[in-house]
Amino acid sequence: MNPSVLTSFGRGMLAHWPLEPDIVYLNHGTVGATPRRVLAVQQALREEMEQQPARFLLRELCGLSGPSDRAVPRLREAASAVARFMGAQGQDLVFVDNATTGVNAVLGSLELKPGDEILITNLAYGAVRNAAAFVAERQGARLVTLELPFPVAEPALYLNRLAQALTPRTRLAILDHITSETALVLPLAEMAACCRAAGVPVLADGAHAPGAIPLDIPRLGVDYYTGNLHKWALAPKGCGFLWVAPERQQGLHPPVISWGLGQGFVQEFDWVGTKDPTPFLAAPAALALMQEWGLEAMQTYNHHLARQALAWLSARWGFEPPAPEAMLGCMVTLPLPAALGTTREDAVRLQYALLYEHRIEAPILSLGGRLWVRISAQVYNSLEDVEALARALGA
Repeated sequence: MNPSVLTSFGRGMLAHWPLEPDIVYLNHGTVGATPRRVLAVQQALREEMEQQPARFLLRELCGLSGPSDRAVPRLREAASAVARFMGAQGQDLVFVDNATTGVNAVLGSLELKPGDEILITNLAYGAVRNAAAFVAERQGARLVTLELPFPVAEPALYLNRLAQALTPRTRLAILDHITSETALVLPLAEMAACCRAAGVPVLADGAHAPGAIPLDIPRLGVDYYTGNLHKWALAPKGCGFLWVAPERQQGLHPPVISWGLGQGFVQEFDWVGTKDPTPFLAAPAALALMQEWGLEAMQTYNHHLARQALAWLSARWGFEPPAPEAMLGCMVTLPLPAALGTTREDAVRLQYALLYEHRIEAPILSLGGRLWVRISAQVYNSLEDVEALARALGA
């Protein structure tokens, strides 16, 4: 790793965020944290919008209601910039509030029959699982859970289990790109190829991927990809997207049906009623800031810090790494010593003890009969933050 990357990032970068200065913030992955400069862009957009709200929202935003002086609607301009960031085309990408909304759009547009199956893994995000269970029950279909072990020795094990779980009744497979609780980077392209060979479309939950790892969505071979920009891509809160392969766009509808109905994929999603669109419009400024800081350098630093945390804490606490390095991104989920507890109640108690007694924000999870801590590595973190966490845990 280039030594200049190590020295340019770290706790000095906190000046770019409005985070409380006395908090050790190791939880960037949960809801993100937006830099001051991006928040300033968003506020400027809000002020511009309020100067002439009807013009801004009804004519300039998506061109749905009357003529505008803009050659390209504001939302399409932003969508094109976001799509380019992920190797995609703007006409295949729409904004949604978050990845869960994108999942609901795809699930809500499915036409299922009794006996059809939706495949999901045990590592899926809880809200996504709930949405899939709701749709399956409503249409008389089955929600099938693919059990993927954690810890895991190699990604090939997941591929083998996926291949065995697909059946002629599987109508959709929902696969994570980066899992939420266990923080694993899954071999999504290979898993999608496995599904494609079986004739099963794939909905990828990429909530944690944009900005965290290199991303070229079309090359993944998935049918639908939804993600958040307000996590690792530094956009304001409430900024997600849904990418849909061109051949899958017809018949796909947003969860809220509004004036765009019948006018195509983009128009349906671009206008779902009056709301604040500034998180979407400020997203290109967030991506530009990452490019200015050095996107590759940021990802390298964060990955390196996550690996450092894994190596240092595994040696300190005497455990084996829960996953191979190929499955690690900028978050790691590590087992805690058994003396700290095992239950969900123990996890809640410990998490709030860290916060209120030690001013450390980090998720504590109860998985498989033991406690785990998930550490997010962002460029404002350093190994000192990980050391502070170890001291606070007293283990």
